[in-house]
Amino acid sequence: MSDNGQELAAGQLRHWQSTYTARPGMYGEQPSAPAVHAAAVFRAAGARDVLELGAGQGRDALFLAREGFTVQATDFSAHGLEQLRAAARAQHVDERVTTAVHDVREPLPLPDATVDAVFAHMLLCMALTTEEIHGLVDEVRRVLRPGGVFVYTVRHTGDAHYGAGTAHGDGVYEHGGFAVHFFDRDLVDALAEDWALEEVHAFDEGDLPRRLWRVTQARPR
Repeated sequence: MSDNGQELAAGQLRHWQSTYTARPGMYGEQPSAPAVHAAAVFRAAGARDVLELGAGQGRDALFLAREGFTVQATDFSAHGLEQLRAAARAQHVDERVTTAVHDVREPLPLPDATVDAVFAHMLLCMALTTEEIHGLVDEVRRVLRPGGVFVYTVRHTGDAHYGAGTAHGDGVYEHGGFAVHFFDRDLVDALAEDWALEEVHAFDEGDLPRRLWRVTQARPR
C-alpha cells in the first residue's frame, strides 16, 4: 500500500471508531434490505455458516443469527464489534455469533473452504484500491466451500456523491469524512470472473438516496 493509501486507511479507521462510539446503534436495529435478501438466498442454497465482512455494530449479523445461521462477523473497528457482542447477548444469540477484528486488506483469518456463504453490505466500496478489492474477492472465493454464495452491495458511479468531495484516485471520493470507492459495471464483471454471476440488482437506500448494486455470485462446484 502506498503512503497515501496507508494514511487514508488509518484516517478511515479513526473516523469509524469515533462514529461508532458517538452513535451507538446508528443504523438502528432492523436489518438492511440486502441482508433480508441474502438470508433467503443463503437458505435456498442450504447454507448454515455465514461470514459477514464489515459487520459494524451488527444489525445484519444479528438478524442472520436470529434466522438460524451461525455467523462469523468481522470489522476493522473494535468499537463496533463490542457493541455487536453486547447486542448478541441481549438478544440471546451470542452462541451463534463470533467476532474478529480484521482489516480486509489482509488475508481472511479462515482456512480454505470453511464457510457456506459470505455477506458484505457496503464493505467492498470502502476506501479500498481496485487491487485490494480483487484481492479480497479472491480471499472470499478461497474461504467459501464449492457452491458457496457471496452477496455484496456497493455504491456505483450513478450515485450523487460520485465525483463529489475529495478525490483520492482509483474511483475513491471522500464526502463528509467517509471515503467511498464507486463501482462501474466493468469492475463488477471483473470481480465475477471464475464465478457464477447470478444477479446484479440496482436499488436505492437512504435519503440522498445512495445508489447501489446488490451482487450475487457463487463459487462453482
